[in-house]
Amino acid sequence: MSWQNEMVLMVRHLINDLDDSNQSFSDERLEGTVLVSAQLLLNEIDFDDPPNNDYTVDVDGLSLTPDPTSGEKDNAFINLVCLKTACVIIGSEVRTHALNSLVLRDGPSTIDMRGVTAGLSSLYESLCKKFDDGVLQYKAGGSRVGQAIFSPYSPGSESIGRHGTSTRQGYFGD
Repeated sequence: MSWQNEMVLMVRHLINDLDDSNQSFSDERLEGTVLVSAQLLLNEIDFDDPPNNDYTVDVDGLSLTPDPTSGEKDNAFINLVCLKTACVIIGSEVRTHALNSLVLRDGPSTIDMRGVTAGLSSLYESLCKKFDDGVLQYKAGGSRVGQAIFSPYSPGSESIGRHGTSTRQGYFGD
């Protein structure tokens, strides 16, 4: 089954857990989380309409049928499940690190662990916003989830030129 390879790798990229020597999550744990996220997503979105498939998720048996990554790939399902999985994992990490969010002061020395939680919270909000935008885009009839968010026609892209400068003549008094 190739969904385990492809979707787990995508989730690893989203949560930045790529270092083989120091991975925070095992492949088995990520596969289980992908399936939990797929089950939750199936309650939110109906993927039964063509060209999508009628997916069956078995969290206990660690199976997803049909495989969304083989044959004609269901990119919308794959992308939304991976984003949902990243939200679930990073949300769990935020809760875990919030318990360790403390400041220690001993004379002139200070240890402040609040920045870790703040960084993870920012990543969590960003990933979940992308997921919510993708769900809205899919429900609005756009089966190519993410295209409107990252297209050359998205807001702000018209003012960025080839080298990161404004393409509007005279904008900065030139």
